[in-house]
Amino acid sequence: MSTGCLFCNIVARTTPASIVLEDEHVLAFRDLRPVAPSHALVVPKKHITGINDATPEDAALLGQVLLGARTVAEQLGVGASGYRLVLNQGPDGGQSVFHVHCHVMGGRPMTWPPG
Repeated sequence: MSTGCLFCNIVARTTPASIVLEDEHVLAFRDLRPVAPSHALVVPKKHITGINDATPEDAALLGQVLLGARTVAEQLGVGASGYRLVLNQGPDGGQSVFHVHCHVMGGRPMTWPPG
């Protein structure tokens, strides 16, 4: 855990968040600046700065993030209609919090290309 990391602080419950899912591996919470009617973030409880910093040992944990995202989509009521998962890497990729996280967005049709 990185004490200077916003998402680590949410995991540690020192920063409040609207939590929608928690298990031993991941925590999911509503995005403070949603870009879709349903928008949550799924983060691993272990601090990994970005996908480029993940190691082969993190593979199972990253899988838990994706499975958590599916569960969150179902809980948000967008599992059947469809949703978008986004992982941003680095500033040019749109990453603003440097802790791996998966955006779960739904509740409206998603356009392509996204950005």
